[in-house]
Amino acid sequence: MLSPFFVNDQQLTLVRFPVAQVNRSLQAWDAADEYLLNYTHQEQLITDNARVVIFNDAFGAVTTHFCSEALIQKNLDVYCVNDSYISQQGIAYNIKHNQLNHEHITQLTCLDSLPSNIDIILFKIPKSKSLLIEQLIQIKNNAGQDTVFIAADRAKEIHSSTLKLFEKYLGTTKTSLAVKKARLVFCQLDQVQAHKSPFPTLWSLPNATLGCDFSISNHANVYSREKLDIGARYFIENLPSVAANSQVIDLGCGNGVIGLTVLASQPSAKIQFFDESHMAISSAEININNNLPDLASQCQFHLNDCLTDVASNSVDLILCNPPFHQNTATTDHIAWQMFKDSHRVLKKGGELRIIGNRQLAYHIKLKRIFGNERLIASNEKFVTQSAIKR
Repeated sequence: MLSPFFVNDQQLTLVRFPVAQVNRSLQAWDAADEYLLNYTHQEQLITDNARVVIFNDAFGAVTTHFCSEALIQKNLDVYCVNDSYISQQGIAYNIKHNQLNHEHITQLTCLDSLPSNIDIILFKIPKSKSLLIEQLIQIKNNAGQDTVFIAADRAKEIHSSTLKLFEKYLGTTKTSLAVKKARLVFCQLDQVQAHKSPFPTLWSLPNATLGCDFSISNHANVYSREKLDIGARYFIENLPSVAANSQVIDLGCGNGVIGLTVLASQPSAKIQFFDESHMAISSAEININNNLPDLASQCQFHLNDCLTDVASNSVDLILCNPPFHQNTATTDHIAWQMFKDSHRVLKKGGELRIIGNRQLAYHIKLKRIFGNERLIASNEKFVTQSAIKR
């Protein structure tokens, strides 16, 4: 949905990315974005030549504001930190769509180092507690006591446990009153002890094929950071037999345990790992190199919006556990896109095999797109399903 966004006498038209998603009712900004920007404007916190770092801007509502003529004249350096490739693409799209000057904007991933001499940090609180901890540690270890820090989120998402994390990792913390069900968090970067990041975490995954344990590395924003989650375990139990020299895609790969398991059982397979998270792709690549280094040359790792621009009719098997959230919004558009992209990318006779929660009813989508669907296995929580490209 095109979202007119009014803040500080500036009107922008923002689009939630990807542009062609099925669910067009979700807007590309929220009340926390509006509150954060109005506060910085009212308090005149953006001074000339300031170095501004923006964290977790989903689709560019905060970043595009800093492309206004009034703020460009302040000669700012603006950095956007995000783990999401889709968010980065959304920010770039909305800057271009609004015909804004962006020469002073630098996009960083959550794996990049922060710039020095930061004047102000505008922080959208991430959904992942682990990513929040990782980012707060990174901020504390790079920003100075004079750095202005303001976080924002929906009021219902800011719990007392959230504020304790800000206190622990940054320093003295207080909150604003709620406005339009959003709230701000202010932190003073006190002289508290610096913390060493606990990420990436390492844990063991037994592998019956090799008769040994895999060592699994997980960056902070990758699901299942300490052990194999029950969905992935059930999926591994119901993977298909993979023919020699098959072209396989692990779609939405996370830490790559599905592709890693396939490669261990079929060493001649060619595996491509796809995810929109920088931390996920990095974790998957680390896990292949650490566990099956002799087969690493048969693997490719791709940041992508599902399978955008991947060659049609090019792979034999796609394995996927579709997400049903984008940021804090529950949505099925990602599953739709994954299934449609998979149908296009599979060779004739190729298989898409998925796992999902029972209530998501993915069989309806698979039948609509592929014209067929087969139940492979089910339990009280999950179903594993297959669809063949005819």
